[in-house]
Amino acid sequence: MRFASHLILGALIAFVVTGHVQAQTSHPSTIRVENAWARATPAGAKAGAAYVAVINNGGSADRLLSATAPVAQKVQFHTETENNGISRMRELRSVEIDPGAKVVFKPGDMHMMMVGLKQALKEGETFPLTLTFEKAGKIDVTVSVAKVGAMQSGDMKSMTHGAGGPTKN
Repeated sequence: MRFASHLILGALIAFVVTGHVQAQTSHPSTIRVENAWARATPAGAKAGAAYVAVINNGGSADRLLSATAPVAQKVQFHTETENNGISRMRELRSVEIDPGAKVVFKPGDMHMMMVGLKQALKEGETFPLTLTFEKAGKIDVTVSVAKVGAMQSGDMKSMTHGAGGPTKN
């Protein structure tokens, strides 16, 4: 009798643990990050900018909460506006990504300001960037560095990142 109760208890624990693990790992991210790039910076520059496109393929909104990169002390989200010829930047605490929406970080608009650069960003090099979302969690991307003053990623190959890692488009 004792053996049967231990067997049932063991099977019940295995079922609960397995079910819990499945619930955590079987839900793929609905957020995709494409075309991560940055502009090269001159030697001694203390700030730089990075750009990406974030696509929400899910049925509910998500929020981009933060970003980190080993090449900078911190990464901030900024929006840039122009009024009467005067350009102004405003820091955003987070960025809402509506269901089915594509949010593009690009020069002269919303961008990621990398503050306290630890090294110059050199054309042709890459660096890692981690984006943290409220629901999708952390997504790691590889940022390709374009030339100084670039307005788009240029001839660099587009990369898509999501729960399964980078894939070429």
